[in-house]
Amino acid sequence: MSLWLCLRFDLLPLQALNRSEEQAVVVLEKQRVLRANDCACAMGIKTGQSTATVRALAAEQPLTLLERDTVREQLSMTQLCSWAYSISPTLHHWRGDSLLLEIGSCLTLYRGLDRLMEDVRRGLATRGYQAEQGLAATPRAAWLLSHVAPDIALAVEQPLEQRLGTLPIALLKDHAATIDSLRRAGIHHFEDLLKLPPPALAKRCGKAFVDELQQLLGLRADLRKDYQPPARFSDTYWFGYEVRGHNEMQPAIQFLLQSLCRFLRNTQLQTGEIQWEFITIEGQVQHLLVRSSSHSHDWQNWHQLTGIQLEREPFTSGIEGVTLNCRQLESASAATVDLFNSGQQREPLSSLLDRLRSRLGLQAIMTIGCRDEHLPEYAVQTGQDCAMRSMGGTQQDPSGTQGATPCQQRPFWLMPQPQPLQLQQGALYWNGPLALIYGPERIEDNWWAEPVSRDYYIAQGEQGQHLWIYRDRRLQHWYIQGIFA
Repeated sequence: MSLWLCLRFDLLPLQALNRSEEQAVVVLEKQRVLRANDCACAMGIKTGQSTATVRALAAEQPLTLLERDTVREQLSMTQLCSWAYSISPTLHHWRGDSLLLEIGSCLTLYRGLDRLMEDVRRGLATRGYQAEQGLAATPRAAWLLSHVAPDIALAVEQPLEQRLGTLPIALLKDHAATIDSLRRAGIHHFEDLLKLPPPALAKRCGKAFVDELQQLLGLRADLRKDYQPPARFSDTYWFGYEVRGHNEMQPAIQFLLQSLCRFLRNTQLQTGEIQWEFITIEGQVQHLLVRSSSHSHDWQNWHQLTGIQLEREPFTSGIEGVTLNCRQLESASAATVDLFNSGQQREPLSSLLDRLRSRLGLQAIMTIGCRDEHLPEYAVQTGQDCAMRSMGGTQQDPSGTQGATPCQQRPFWLMPQPQPLQLQQGALYWNGPLALIYGPERIEDNWWAEPVSRDYYIAQGEQGQHLWIYRDRRLQHWYIQGIFA
């Protein structure tokens, strides 16, 4: 069954700028009141009043006057769309301040309408938004029903025509001329409009008006372009009071990270970097950047890394809100998971490296990677992230021997400089006599600058340890260059 939920943010011009309920706040447009919060309404301030009237009504009481900011409103709706996309994949942004969600296909997932609506109410409350809601079998009807009392707007068991009856037809704002004509004929509400025969209505009002009315009643398809999530994520949590301690922020941080990871899974994206913004009571913003090399969808991993960095982040004043931004998104790569042994899987190395970087700093951790060079001393490089990129993200055997033929084996540990070996009576010595067990493997390179020609062998010492040695064919000397694990 098709079921649509409309969330209409009538107070969006106000809530996009200020969500405080502790003092009077008024949003102005062209020197007229556009929206006012409850404290301002209690002073007698109403929509449409002039700035002078507002100041006179406020008298000596605290009052905040704000100019409408449509850019902030669009940003707020973008954040709300990202959140709503985690509830339903069929989503439309309509009339600038409304969201239309098809939730009939999601009821099984949420185990009923009541649980879904409770999740919606909780999500709106934690973001500091108020929304008028409407439920109906069509998106247009859901939007219209968001203008009536909740007991009617959410009563899906009642007939749609009955629920629409008391609504004024003036809400059909796209047909102003037709509405004026109907009102002059004494038709003011939907209960009067729906009584008219369709042929007479089409003759009087035109095809476009009748088509919209049929879409409203579900008699005609209402085709819309589904919402496509942007290539970034942003969401905000407002406390509604002043927060100073890190522990008090943990529920907000956890909530935002869960929202992010749900968004990443739904969109099949991943990220290695998130940005936190902590909004102070004075309106200032403190930034915190958190990086992870694992590109994990696990919110607990991000929560742990954020907590480590927060330990070193002092807050000079109280925090009122927290924003989580993620601007670097890329297509997610499929992770290999052991279906039958998932409980025994060890923590990946990347998680340990991320924690060490968060605690000690990016410059404190160096990794080892491979480079496309023939000479071993140039084939290994160190850097902050070179290992993961140069090895293609694969796990290498530390000894360099697993799954390789003898002439392809390489030691994990190379000496800073090759050390000369002693040759006594035809036998090689390094902390004891050496026995050659594999080789030779010839490497010739660097002919354009300083020619190098070597024959590499694997030798075994008295204690059974394997060494990587070579004979310099130009100098006629033996050297040890590496030790196998």
